[in-house]
Amino acid sequence: MTEPIQAVTLPSAENPQQEGEWLQAALHQWLDREFIPEAVNAQIAARAAQVFVRQRMEGENDVGSLVIAIITEMQAFDFSKSFFSEFAIANAVSDLLLDSLGIDNRCCGQGDPRTKDEG
Repeated sequence: MTEPIQAVTLPSAENPQQEGEWLQAALHQWLDREFIPEAVNAQIAARAAQVFVRQRMEGENDVGSLVIAIITEMQAFDFSKSFFSEFAIANAVSDLLLDSLGIDNRCCGQGDPRTKDEG
């Protein structure tokens, strides 16, 4: 029987504003590297970071819930000048957060996502 994928949680936020600044810079860099640098990338990163900070200030630590909040709130963003969508942004945020936690085994629910591949 297949085991459900366990939730990944961040440590409680001690400085959500600082986390948001990190996320904004990291996401902006990712956006610029993924296709081409565009002015709208800064706006996308700022908006996603704003949602993230607010969620963290409200006590949200679950990465899945943070991703859903970003998808939901980024639906109102005008992506017409971008190659990206709210789903791509939320997935990128998830990847950045998992990287920051040292989690690299994210594909397809294989094994415990909080442990490294043990060969």
